[in-house]
Amino acid sequence: MTPASGAPPAVSVAGVSKTFRVPNERVHTLKERALHPFRRSGFDEFVALDDVSFEVAHGEFLGVVGRNGSGKSTLLKCMAGIYRADRGAIYVDGRLSAFIELGVGFNPDLPARDNVLINGTMLGLSPREAKRRFDSVIDFAELREFEHLKIKNYSSGMLVRLAFAVMIHVDADILLVDEVLAVGDAAFQQKCFDEFYRLRDEGRTMILVTHDMGAVERFCDRAVLLEKGVKIREGDSHRVGMQYLEVNFGRREGAGEGAEAGTAARAGDGRAEIREAWFEDEHGNVASSLETGRPCAFAARVRFTAEVADPLFGVTLENGNHDHVLSASTLWSNPRSGRFEADDEVVYRVCFTNVFSPGRYDATPAVALRGSGTSWLDRRERLCSIVVAGTQATDAIVQLPYEIAVERVQASAPWAAQPEALR
Repeated sequence: MTPASGAPPAVSVAGVSKTFRVPNERVHTLKERALHPFRRSGFDEFVALDDVSFEVAHGEFLGVVGRNGSGKSTLLKCMAGIYRADRGAIYVDGRLSAFIELGVGFNPDLPARDNVLINGTMLGLSPREAKRRFDSVIDFAELREFEHLKIKNYSSGMLVRLAFAVMIHVDADILLVDEVLAVGDAAFQQKCFDEFYRLRDEGRTMILVTHDMGAVERFCDRAVLLEKGVKIREGDSHRVGMQYLEVNFGRREGAGEGAEAGTAARAGDGRAEIREAWFEDEHGNVASSLETGRPCAFAARVRFTAEVADPLFGVTLENGNHDHVLSASTLWSNPRSGRFEADDEVVYRVCFTNVFSPGRYDATPAVALRGSGTSWLDRRERLCSIVVAGTQATDAIVQLPYEIAVERVQASAPWAAQPEALR
C-alpha cells in the first residue's frame, strides 16, 4: 500500500542518519581522573542508521526486519522521539504510541495502577479517561491479582503484558512495536496477534520490528530490510522476508555458488576427485539460497584419475542439528552408470523438490565403487552448503505439501461424524 495521490503519509522517514560515539576507554572513578588528569579517551564512531528513507500510508502495516545490530530499534527510537536523528527528518501524522523496550516509561517503585494512569496520561489520555480504562487494561494483561504489587517485582513477561495492554488502550493512530513481544508466552502472543487483526480492521497504522518472518508475511502489507544501518530492500513482505533469511544465514566459505574441494575433509582412494559442488534453482541457475516448496538440484563435478566401471554417485544433506534429511545415490536409481577412463570428467545432478524447513543445509557428495557403497573413491565432508528460505516457521524438519478438509456436521446428530464401524 502506498499513500493515495495527494494524501499525506502517516509516517515519513526522509534521509535519517544516526551515529553513536563509543569511547575507547572509560574513566569510572574520581580517583582514576585524579591519577590520570591528562589522559584523553578517544572515540570510535558507530553508524547505526545511514540515510534511511521510506513512507508508511495511513492504515498500513509495515514490517522492519534485519539482523541484530542492523539499526531497527534505533530507527524506532528516532521515530518515537527517544533519540534525535543526526541528519534527515521524520514526520508523523497522528497520535503515536510506542512499545519499544521492556519497562520503558514505568516507575519500578509504583504499582501497576499508578503506572497505567501515568503512562495513559503521557500517551494522550485525560486522567479521567485513563482511570476509566484501567480495569480493561489490567484484565487484558491478566494481572488483576498483582495490580497492587510494585512492578519492580514483576517478571519480564508480566511487564510485557502490562506495557502492551497500555499501548493498545490509548487509541493511538500509529503504533510502533518492537520484537520485545517475543518475551511473552505463546498464549499472550496469540492474544497480541488477535489485537493486530483488530487494529488492522480499524484502519490503524503499525510499524512492526520482528525476527519472525511468518508474522511479517501474515500481518504486514510491505516490509523494509536493514543491514548495518542501510536500507537494502523495501517492498513485498514475502520477498523481503526471503532476502532477510538469506542475509541472516550469510554465506560461509565454500557455500552456495559452488565450492572447490580443497578445503573439505576427504576420504577415498583417489581414483576419483570431486572438484566442486553447488546447488541450482528450478531454472538451472547456480543458487546461494533456495525457496521452500520449489524444485531444485544438487550438482557436483567429478574427475577420474583411473579407469572405473559403474561407480556410484551420491550425496547426503544434513541440517543445522546434523540430522540427515536426504540421502540420494545411483545405487537405487541407476547402478549401471558406465565405464570411465582416467581424465574423464562428469557432472551428476540430484533433482528434488525442496521440502525442507528454513535453515542452512550442508551437502556431502561421494563417489564409490559399485557394491556396498562404502568403498569410497572420493568423499567430501560438507563440501558446500545452501540456505533454505521460507516464511512459515514450524517445528518440523520438512514441510510436506498437504491439504486440510473441514466438514460441518449436524449438531443434532453427534454420532454422524463417527465411522460406521463405531456406530
